[in-house]
Amino acid sequence: MDRAPVISVIGTSTASPEIYELAREVGRLLAGAGCTVVCGGRGGVMEGVCRGVSERGGISVGLLPGDIREANPYVTIPLSTGLGEVRNFAVASAGEAVISIGGAFGTLSEIGFALRSGKPVIGLKTWRISEDGKSPTPMIEASTAWEAVRLALEKTGRDFHGRG
Repeated sequence: MDRAPVISVIGTSTASPEIYELAREVGRLLAGAGCTVVCGGRGGVMEGVCRGVSERGGISVGLLPGDIREANPYVTIPLSTGLGEVRNFAVASAGEAVISIGGAFGTLSEIGFALRSGKPVIGLKTWRISEDGKSPTPMIEASTAWEAVRLALEKTGRDFHGRG
């Protein structure tokens, strides 16, 4: 039996309606493609992606910084890490690929952890970074939820046929 891809989704905890809906669509598409989604388990992008996963009957894992009661209502499996913000490393490391949507400094740290560990990072309306400020970003930019999911799955060696 082929194991389900695990994709981490990171992003701002204070998402605008546009960013929230992007995250929700990413969640629906990932669940439709049979992925397990890992995120930080709280609000904003994390809630949006978990909501989308839930709407498609998929599985989301929320790696919470502290108490399990911090989980948004759509997380399938909430896990209390007790690590505070250090849990960002666990979120970034858990997936085979990372999709970053929007974001503030916590998201930036997760992008750094993921890139440092060699994970492909797909950016959707998020930070643009490069190592020397001039070279192209080591991230892969996407302009739509569909493109972000397609790129993440391609980077894990899987096909995405737009099921979702």
